[in-house]
Amino acid sequence: MSEETNPPASGARVPWQEVHPAARAAVEEFIGAPVIEAVTQQGGFSPAAAARLRAANGRRAFVKAVGPEPNPDSVRLYQAEAKIAAALPESVPAPRLLTDFEIEGWVVLVFEDVEGRHPELPWRRDELDRVMEAVRRMSAALTPSPIEAPPIAELFGQAFRGWRDLLDEDTTGLDPWALRHLGALAELESGWAAAAAGDTLLHADLRADNLLLTEDRVYVVDWPWACVGASWFDFLGMLPSVAMQGGPPPQELFPDPDPAATAVIAAFTGYLVRQGRRPPPPGLPTVRAFQRAQGVVALDWLKQRTGWV
Repeated sequence: MSEETNPPASGARVPWQEVHPAARAAVEEFIGAPVIEAVTQQGGFSPAAAARLRAANGRRAFVKAVGPEPNPDSVRLYQAEAKIAAALPESVPAPRLLTDFEIEGWVVLVFEDVEGRHPELPWRRDELDRVMEAVRRMSAALTPSPIEAPPIAELFGQAFRGWRDLLDEDTTGLDPWALRHLGALAELESGWAAAAAGDTLLHADLRADNLLLTEDRVYVVDWPWACVGASWFDFLGMLPSVAMQGGPPPQELFPDPDPAATAVIAAFTGYLVRQGRRPPPPGLPTVRAFQRAQGVVALDWLKQRTGWV
């Protein structure tokens, strides 16, 4: 696969040595010794530090740290993640948050270090089956939500209106089928919030780079978008990236969901298609290509779901 059809889920990571000195000093104080090894982890789009650290006393930790530049929205996301990660019950298959703090404009999260790896890409079916089963178990265990989190409509209300926004925007280069049905897609999309409502705690951003596999467990990492909604949303939202990264098409893995899910597929597709047409946000140079590639898969799925010609 080319990077055009399968762009990497990686951005411009900040090396540990470039984290604010006060933040690095605070981490070393917490772990009790100077850091002697820092290995940057490349997955994800955030313009932040993400490093596995080893201290002189042998202690290990995984640390995420982000400053106000170049993308201040990342600070807000890390603050949200800190709140969610601190509240997650131990039953959730996520690394435990050990501490978090803000210093000199930087937000720092210190997690337990997990000896795992991302799924192999292109997806292997055995690993995909492991992940799908883990997501099903997680969704069941998190219904009803054990913690407070915003409703999905509140978190994604402004984002999941891509088709409606495109009604008033330049549509040059838009897929001909989408352009032909733009009004109907906008109407279909408008029902997504009611369809996606529910009482399950969702990760809401599942992709291969947000999963770690160990010998006996699947860990789900990076929870800044956690919200409460329909139990099947995490599974649905993961599938365009799975197909884009060499796995089966969404309709094979999600053949007969709640009929209301079509509105959610429409809204998610509209989001991906519209976002993929926009300039990259500061500090996230690769995210638009990833969204465009997912949008191609999601749009094919939506065409099959609607049956419109």
